[in-house]
Amino acid sequence: MPADPSTRTAPVLPRPRRDGERPVRGRFAAALASAAPALAAYAAVRAVGLAVLWAAAEASGKDAAHVLAERWDSVWYQRVAAHGYGYTVVLPDGGIHSDLAFFPLLPALERGIAAVTPLGLAGAGLLVAWTAALAAAWAIHAVGARLAGRRAGVVLAALWGAGPTAFVQSMAYTETLFTALAAWSLYAVLTRRWITAGVLCVLAGLTRPSAAALIAALVVTAVVALVRDHRVRSGDRPPAVTDDAPVRDHRSAGPDGLLRRNGRMLAGAALAPLGWLAYVVFVAVREGDPFAYFDVQAQWGNSIDGGAALAAFVLGLPWPATLGLCAALAALGWLVSLCVRQRQPLPVLVYTVAIVVVSLIGSGYFGSRPRLMMPAFPLFMPPALALLRLRSTARTAAALAVIAAASAAYGAWTLLGSGPP
Repeated sequence: MPADPSTRTAPVLPRPRRDGERPVRGRFAAALASAAPALAAYAAVRAVGLAVLWAAAEASGKDAAHVLAERWDSVWYQRVAAHGYGYTVVLPDGGIHSDLAFFPLLPALERGIAAVTPLGLAGAGLLVAWTAALAAAWAIHAVGARLAGRRAGVVLAALWGAGPTAFVQSMAYTETLFTALAAWSLYAVLTRRWITAGVLCVLAGLTRPSAAALIAALVVTAVVALVRDHRVRSGDRPPAVTDDAPVRDHRSAGPDGLLRRNGRMLAGAALAPLGWLAYVVFVAVREGDPFAYFDVQAQWGNSIDGGAALAAFVLGLPWPATLGLCAALAALGWLVSLCVRQRQPLPVLVYTVAIVVVSLIGSGYFGSRPRLMMPAFPLFMPPALALLRLRSTARTAAALAVIAAASAAYGAWTLLGSGPP
């Protein structure tokens, strides 16, 4: 007996693809192909840095791998990965350094990788740092390409890899992981993917305290966008109703309409601080003090003093060094002003300025301040555009090669010295 047509199940057909729409795999491949020149340039610059470091270490009888993976902050992160929180060091002057000053994402990744691969914690830390460095270079290229074109994105990524403190990008530190999360979060804001931006900001908040700059970028951008939207909508007047003019619903100009239109943006901005806040609350609960996190940072000398420590350090140097540092600070201010004059987008500017300001107004060790500013990659946009004005790929490449060589020499000298970066 033939089946009743009414009981037959229609085949489930795939959703027709829209014009110009590509599958996720195709979009990823296209994005990777677009970023390939930037990734190659960045990798080449960092390879020069590593080659010079290895040669200098061999000449001085030191172990370059140990320097990159098992000194200074790297040791603290690996101790947290191995044993959890709870380790403290009492200094000769009675001060206390607690491992609670170190955020949990990098140790968690190190522990997870070491558990499923033959790598130890030090090797896992390098794997995270180097992989995150490539992800950061990709994101920096994406932001630069959106602001000034693909060639600018390539040069921007290469310059970030050849900055004065770029040697830290090869260490088992959190700078590359944080920069990757921050740069992709900013790119998500620029492309109006607010939920993605908020989630990435949550992860950045579990990586470094400087996530405060990224949080500020997202929140300030969202507030400004809301204010502009409200002003535009509240300035509308209902049109005259005629036979051939449709009636517009102006209820969307009220608070409810404002929230509906910007729901995803508000959700992303609300997500942004949750990672940083979660860790602050964790430290507070663990120590039984709501301000414990800030006390821990103060014990490490990381409190905010408005720049008093920086001024005292600069003025306490011999006058030639004082003049040199003042010139460097003036150059930094000039770079920031160029970023403003280039009219970089609001989230990018807020992020950059906040990173710079927080790095300068803290009371911490002076030698670490340039490293703390390394995630402020938009500072390299003015030099990137200047290099592109050389009007020749060969000239631009030659200039980048000279910069990379200087960066490599400085990195080897710093890492093989006695002080922490």
